[in-house]
Parts: sequence; C-alpha cells; structure tokens
Amino acid sequence: MNVRAATQLDREAIYSVHWAAFAEDERELVSKLAVDLLLGETSPKTISLVADLEGVVVGHVAFSPVSIEGDESFRGFILGPLGVMPDYQNCGIGTKLIERGIQLVSSLRADVLFVYGDPKYYGKFDFSTDAAECYVPPSQLQYPFGWQAIALNDNEVRTIPANLVVVTALNNPELW
Repeated sequence: MNVRAATQLDREAIYSVHWAAFAEDERELVSKLAVDLLLGETSPKTISLVADLEGVVVGHVAFSPVSIEGDESFRGFILGPLGVMPDYQNCGIGTKLIERGIQLVSSLRADVLFVYGDPKYYGKFDFSTDAAECYVPPSQLQYPFGWQAIALNDNEVRTIPANLVVVTALNNPELW
C-alpha cells in the first residue's frame, strides 16, 4: 500500500471511500466534504492523502488549515474526514494515513492539530480533550467529548480561550 498526495483525478474515488465508510445518515455530507476539501483553495493548502493499493484508492484523509481570530502567528490544522473502505478497515490503513499526515503537518511548523472524533481511536495518536479545551470550534458540538487536539513541534496549547476559524468547507454546523 502506498500513501500519496491526492489529486483532482482521485475525486470520484475519494467520494466513494467516504460513501462506503460512513453510515447512511452521514455519508452524503462527509463524502461531499472530502471532495470539497480536495478541490478548495486554502492557505496554507489543505493536505489530502489517499491510501492506494495496487492502483485502487482504499482510504482518504484530509488535514485543513485553521486559524485563530486575531492571532496571525498561530498555525493549526484539523484532521478530517478520515475514511477507509469497509473491506480494508482494521488493517492499519487509517493509522498510516494519520501518521503520514501528522508528519506533513509537523513539517509545516504547525502549532496544534485538531480532530473531532472518537477519543478511543484518536487517543492512540496522543490527541486529548484537555489539549483542545481552550480552542472554541466554529459551531456548537453535538458530541463535545470528541473535540481533541495535540500540540506539535514542542508548542504549548493555549490556556486562554480562542475562537477557531476553519476553511469554508468545514464551516457547516451539520458537521459539528
């Protein structure tokens, strides 16, 4: 399996991965988000990675930039969505996608990486709710226990609340 940067040619495959990986009530929203993040213009650029197995895309993850209102020096990213085709789940593909993404985000000198997901799964990558508690997401969270972060590059997490600004594709209350 090869983890590589996604291209616009992967658009349909990425949509299909998330469509297959997510429950019926989420699949349309998450599949569209994944493609919107791939095609969207952001600064810095959104990192979109695919797991390619003999020419077939079996997994995808995106890392999009976030900023803090009034703090030009802050550099953050948010992981999501992450999807792996059902036949390839529990084989380490999601882990490889996340680990490669963390390496790339760290190389961009990011301060913090966020995720909104299962604490049991993301905890194995050192994400924690404590690290995210002073960062206010752009919308009310349906599952506040899923809001997590990890400090990167020897940075400290904030102790003073800060409002995060996300890319346009993530600025949808239905996602939170």
